[in-house]
Amino acid sequence: MGDVLSQNEIDSLLKALNEGELDVDEMKDTPDKPVKNYDFARPSKFSKEHLRTLEIIFEHYGRLLSTNLPVYLRKSVQVEVMDSEAVTYLEPLNGNIIVAVASKLGYSMVDRMLGGVGEPLDKSRDFSEIELLILERILIVCIELLSEPWQNVVEIHPRLERIETNSQFAQIISPNEMIAIVTVNIRIGDVEGLMNICLPFITLEPVMDKLNTKFWYSSIKKSDEMEYTEAIQGLISRAPVPIKAYLGKSTVSVHDFTNLQIGDIIRLDSKVDKELDIYVGNIRKFTALPGASGSQYAVRITSVIGEEQ
Repeated sequence: MGDVLSQNEIDSLLKALNEGELDVDEMKDTPDKPVKNYDFARPSKFSKEHLRTLEIIFEHYGRLLSTNLPVYLRKSVQVEVMDSEAVTYLEPLNGNIIVAVASKLGYSMVDRMLGGVGEPLDKSRDFSEIELLILERILIVCIELLSEPWQNVVEIHPRLERIETNSQFAQIISPNEMIAIVTVNIRIGDVEGLMNICLPFITLEPVMDKLNTKFWYSSIKKSDEMEYTEAIQGLISRAPVPIKAYLGKSTVSVHDFTNLQIGDIIRLDSKVDKELDIYVGNIRKFTALPGASGSQYAVRITSVIGEEQ
């Protein structure tokens, strides 16, 4: 119900209209704000924070689809999260979700997998058994990719249970059950369509307290820091490091150097039984004794030089 104006406010509005301070045409052109119906008898179980977190999860999922699907379809794939909302619709079984893919996207995927250009059918028809088997292969990849975006909330191992081409067979729950729907726009080449992910409240209820951006970002930060540390350690462990053993030093005149021949001896300033300095890069790190390992020269480490030395 709109606000009730007092007599003074009505008089002020009439005066403004008469004096030209208000333009009736401009007021008519002002777009009305969209109004969304809310049923207080059945309040939403998903808060805005829950829906926003779901959007973040599926934005991550969209990036995975954009990276992995081109490997199978050999065509660019663009994925964008369009919307998320809480609605009353369907929920298959406890622990299940429904992924509804536009049929033209399905036809385009099948066409690409069979060597075509990826065009959808001009006239829609039922998928053949062979086409469903081909489509199942792509959908299995899409479903398995769900595990990574959700790992900061809960560890899941999703699998494709079945494909339904008739939506009536998927409606196996009472109409008053609450679910969250995340709408994702997918573009395969020039073909564009929507994919709706239906997430029942009964499935998400055990992790509802974790469906908030604060928890999600804190979890992903810890995970990223651990992965970053492990990645750095892995790279460092595989990095080649030059190691040099110095036998000794000597000073030779230019005249003697230019006249060196095979078999000549250069006298060093170190004794035979003296430990050698071992350099890692340009840092003196070890001392060692010279020797041999099989047919190759080698050194045996005798001490480690600390930073204070």
